[in-house]
Formats: sequence, C-alpha cells, structure tokens
Amino acid sequence: MYSPILEDLRWRYTTKKYDPARKVPQEDLDVLIEAIRLSASSINSQPWKFVLIESNEAKQRMSSTFARKYQFNQPHILDCSHIILFAYNPRYTRENFAEVVDKGIDDKRVKPEDRESAFASFLFAELNTDETGNTGDWTKAQLYLALGNALHTLARLRIDSTPMEGIDTELVNDEFTEELGGFQCGVALTIGYHHPQEDYNAELPKSRRKLDSIMVRI
Repeated sequence: MYSPILEDLRWRYTTKKYDPARKVPQEDLDVLIEAIRLSASSINSQPWKFVLIESNEAKQRMSSTFARKYQFNQPHILDCSHIILFAYNPRYTRENFAEVVDKGIDDKRVKPEDRESAFASFLFAELNTDETGNTGDWTKAQLYLALGNALHTLARLRIDSTPMEGIDTELVNDEFTEELGGFQCGVALTIGYHHPQEDYNAELPKSRRKLDSIMVRI
C-alpha cells in the first residue's frame, strides 16, 4: 500500500544523536509552529502553552535541568536545533475558555449573539475538574494531541525529532517559571537533523505490532 502519509510515518523515528552543525530553516520552523497552533483539543479548549528554546543561553538552562536524572537525554539539548516545551494549564477555568469563545467570534465561527450558548461545552471541562479546581489530568492529555500533530508535521518536513517524557519536570518548571506563566511542562520535543554517523537508530528497520493484533473490525 502506498500513500505519502504512510511514507512520512515510515520515514520518522526517534533520533538518538543530532548533528549540532545543522539548524532547522526558519520557513520550516514557521510551518511547524503554525501546525502546532492548529492542533485539535477537547472542546477546542487549547489549554496549552509552548516554549520554543533556540538560543544557546536557553539551551544551557534546559541542560541544567538534567542534574538529577534522565542524563541520557541531556546530549540532545545542546546538539539539536530547537527544543519545544509542551505545557498545560493545571487549573483551566471558564475565563480561559472565554478566550476560545471570543476568538471564535473574531473568526466568525461563533455569532456574537450566541456567545453565552457557546459556553455549553465547558461542561466537559467542569466534569474534568476536581474539588480543588485541578484540571491537570485532562489538560495534560491534550498535549499529546499537539505532540502527535507536531511529529507528523516534522516527518512531512523531513526534520528529525525526539519526544521526551524523560525530563525532570519539577526542575524544568522551576527553571522556566517566568516563561511558562503558571502552566506546567509535561513533555519536551527536540528537533533538528540526525548525526550521519553516530545515530544508531537511523538505519534500523521500522518495527510495529501486526495490524491484526491491534485492530478489531466489527
């Protein structure tokens, strides 16, 4: 079966060693950023913030967050082209959703006179809010929709990547408190181009479970 979508997905893999001499062109970076912005989320909540790390100073700050654990991921930070922190709102409120509704009015998706009724779907957010006002389980899950979208976009652009849950989120959130503005980093993504000699994963064949072991048709 041939499809350019499948070719993209067969091409991508998790990069294990980056070429520090190569940087992602700005035009490709712009496409990636816009693709992330267009990601799907539950009730279109968009309960996220993304921090793009590109300066050497910011990379050094990110590198310092590996002081306690996950040191195997630390080399990616200085060698890759960019790092993106995917952060979620741990206390998503009606006021946060109002920004979504009002943007919908600006985009002519929602009529101004229907503004109040547009809040009906916020019920789902309330169902995912605990007695202390925490929405973290729900909002963090939305990050993975954006992450998956980013990975596919990167494959289309033939840019290598490494999704990383192997980060010390406590230290990351402490180091980037100002940039995150109350949001919590849940996962990071390094992007760039693999090292032509030292990335052992680049030449290994793609391996996934058989279709009949994961898919049930009824």
